[in-house]
Amino acid sequence: MRGKLLLLAGLYLVQGLPYGLQSGLLPMLLRAGGLSLTRVGLAKLLYAPWLFKLVWAPLVDTRGSPRAWLTLSTAALGLVCGLLAALPPAEAGQAELPVTVAVLLLLLNLGAAVQDVALDTLAVQLLEPAELGPGNTVQVVAYKLGSALAGGGLLALLPTFSWPHLFLLLAAIYWLAAALAWVAPALQQLPSPQQKGPPTNYLNLLDLLAVSGTLWTTGFAVTYKLGEQGASSLFPLLLLDQGLSAPELGLWNSVGAVACSIAGSSMGGALLSGHRKLLPLLKSVLWFRLGGLVCQTTLLFYLDTSLARLGPGTVLRGAALLSLCLQHFLGGLVTTATFTLMMRCSQLAPSALQATHYSLLATMELLGKLLLGTLAGALADSLGLHLCFSLFLALSAMPILYLGLAPRTLA
Repeated sequence: MRGKLLLLAGLYLVQGLPYGLQSGLLPMLLRAGGLSLTRVGLAKLLYAPWLFKLVWAPLVDTRGSPRAWLTLSTAALGLVCGLLAALPPAEAGQAELPVTVAVLLLLLNLGAAVQDVALDTLAVQLLEPAELGPGNTVQVVAYKLGSALAGGGLLALLPTFSWPHLFLLLAAIYWLAAALAWVAPALQQLPSPQQKGPPTNYLNLLDLLAVSGTLWTTGFAVTYKLGEQGASSLFPLLLLDQGLSAPELGLWNSVGAVACSIAGSSMGGALLSGHRKLLPLLKSVLWFRLGGLVCQTTLLFYLDTSLARLGPGTVLRGAALLSLCLQHFLGGLVTTATFTLMMRCSQLAPSALQATHYSLLATMELLGKLLLGTLAGALADSLGLHLCFSLFLALSAMPILYLGLAPRTLA
């Protein structure tokens, strides 16, 4: 089992690189290059291919082997990174992301989304029933570590490594991972795929929505992270505006924050395995998250005054960085409980629909995160920081009230 888990850990770590690149590294580079908060936020529209995984997932399942799809998509990611190495993210004084860079980043997300479908399919085939628990733990932790390395880790290297060097390094990592996926004995020993017909019946949406609790769970999945995602998208950029260096902020906001997120997710899993009732536990962690966001918002309002100083060694600087980590810890708690709720809802579906049902909920969850992550900059520019973060607080309180409408089948 150890060999399987090590293989999956390496592949899932590589899978987390694109998300960390665009959620941690790219916003800092664009903001430091002079782009507005609106432009930085709109760059997250490049995540769009992830919302359409259900469109090509049947193609991955019915044409060729998942191992071949994984190898080709990973190698393609290396090629895209090699092309990105030749292009700067923005010229000095440029007001928007260059079109060529945007297209390549869109292709990067497309390749990563295809890679995600293939790798998840291989993991299901590779792991025995008794190995699913450890395998899923490795998946979550390795993905978050990959995200942290591409976000804060690479950002910390910027004083030494230029944009071309960073993407050449990523290209080399992807090509090594593609070679590993192709030659790994564990993947070569999987049964050859049977000849399958053309992909039909991609989705029967009415059947999915007819499952008890689906409409309510879909609403919760879309809305539960709106306030948190908006605040977490803007707060690091505002600290950058206040004088924190990009390498220091990237280290705390990616590596430190991901470590706290993993700790929060692990605690959530431990609480759930201790036979705590899911909905009361979820309500409690949502209250804690709201309290943490209130503290962060209060700190932000003070930073917006003339008295605030974020100099090295100051208490205010430490409080700001601690706030980043605390929100990620609480976000990890909430996410673990929410994904458990989504899985519980999918278990109510007929066995033939359960995998597709869960994919639908996961896509809606991603849609909610992208919605506020994309619009947060525009909201800040148009409403102002005070009104914008007050809106985030209201959005974070909304899921607590929404829990009171949960159907009994999910209790």
